[in-house]
Parts: sequence; C-alpha cells; structure tokens
Amino acid sequence: MSERIIAIDGPAGSGKTTTAREVAARLGFVHLDSGALYRALTLAVLDHQVPLVGERIVALARSLPVRLVLAGRSFVPEVAGADVSEAIRSERVTARVSEVAALAEVREWVNQQLRLAVGEAVEGVVVDGRDIGTVVFPEAPLKVYLTASEEERAQRRLSQMGRRVDPEAVGRTSAELSRRDLMDSSRAVAPLKPAPDAVVLDTTGLTFGEQVERVLELARKVF
Repeated sequence: MSERIIAIDGPAGSGKTTTAREVAARLGFVHLDSGALYRALTLAVLDHQVPLVGERIVALARSLPVRLVLAGRSFVPEVAGADVSEAIRSERVTARVSEVAALAEVREWVNQQLRLAVGEAVEGVVVDGRDIGTVVFPEAPLKVYLTASEEERAQRRLSQMGRRVDPEAVGRTSAELSRRDLMDSSRAVAPLKPAPDAVVLDTTGLTFGEQVERVLELARKVF
C-alpha cells in the first residue's frame, strides 16, 4: 500500500471531491472518491430493488460486481462492467446514499475495496470521503477536514448541478444538506467527524483555487 496518502474528509457540499481531484492532478497522485463506490452500491440497490440489509447489499456488490477500476489518474465506478460515473450523481441516488452508507456490513466491504484500490496507486493517492482519516486510513501522513457554512455549501451544490442560485433554492438545498449532515454525523458506525490530527480547513469565502492551494501548501510540507 502506498504511504503517500492524503485523506480529505468533510460534510456534503464542502468541495471534497473537486478539491481532491485537483490536488491529485497537481501532485501527480491518483484520485480516489470513496463516495463514488457508495453511490454505485446505492444505484445497484435501487435498480435491483434490494432491501436495505447489509449482507444482501454486499452479496449483490460481489455478484454484479460493483467495483472501482483504475483509469489513468482516477478510479472509475463500475456496476456489472458498465461505467456509472454519471448515473450515480442522479437525485434518486443522492437521496438514498446515506441510508446505504450507514450499514456496518456495507462500510466494512467498501473500506476493504478502498484499501485494495490504494494498493494500486503506487505514485500516491488523494482519497476523499467522510471517514477516510478516522477509519479507512488513520495512518495517512496528511489528513484534511474541509468544511464551510451550510449556505456556502448549498450555493456550491446548486452551481455544480447547473441550477439557479436563488434564496428559495439555497434554503431548500441547505435543509437537504443539514439532513444529510445529521445522518452522517449521528450514525453508529464511523460517524462523520474530523480525525484528531486532521487540519480543519473552513473554506467559506475561499475561491476554489484558494481552497486547492491551501491543501497543496499542507501537502508540500509532508511529501
């Protein structure tokens, strides 16, 4: 397993994935979005109408299979051999992924897949998620916890989805993010929280470029 690991955690809409992808590109590392695997599992559950039972979901994941495939400098989520990178970003998947991710058997299986995937990234890897620094790679040399105000995260999420950013939409999206934050931070298994040795970076008011540069500054001190 590569010892050159950067773990980036944080709540929904904090910019983890876009930041991790850019940081990986700038450092020549591979990017691994752990959320993509949870989303791929959720897509499979919805498409195959499997009940929310951990053992059933893991069995489905193994039989289809659901997996991450290294392609260049990133991992692509696949279900039954098909690239589902676009399909996993649908609203129906977003609405249910926290329920699937809360199951202990699912998290154990995903964590195994993430560790196997990192073993393929010999040049180094930037992994983003919600428990990367606390559970999956607690030995990572650099852990960053990205956060921002709910309003800021809602605006970013709307912009990312190409939707109009108006007060009503921001309020509605803020409520959705708040609900997901509560589910992620209060679950019994691997709740969302900063690792004890993580650098907490509040990106409220920062541009994307500034956000990336802050993480790169931290990385350059470690690697």
